[in-house]
Amino acid sequence: QVQLVESGGGLVQAGGSLRLSCVDSGRTFLDSAVGWFRQAPGKGREFVAVISRSGESTYYADSAKGRFTLSRDNAKYTVYLQMNSLKPEDSAIYYCAARPTGYNTSDFPFWGQGTQVTVAS
Repeated sequence: QVQLVESGGGLVQAGGSLRLSCVDSGRTFLDSAVGWFRQAPGKGREFVAVISRSGESTYYADSAKGRFTLSRDNAKYTVYLQMNSLKPEDSAIYYCAARPTGYNTSDFPFWGQGTQVTVAS
């Protein structure tokens, strides 16, 4: 069973950087693509980026391109989201989610509890 735990959120000044981590404590997500999503107060959940099972392929939302970088260390059952040049509009709760093989592209059945990112102007 995939059990995701995010960490690394916090308060940062605009232009700063944060690295979020997503660990699968169930140690089963090697068979899963892993995505990051975010939700700001009063807004719907927004896709940020996704990385393939092997880590060879990544896809980013336009808002993340050129500033955010996804990577994964399967030996540590961990996916990282490096966020640079942060803007106040990046403030949100960030969630990682796993999509095991066999699920539809948009279907992420396993979610973490989220980590808060706040970017001060």
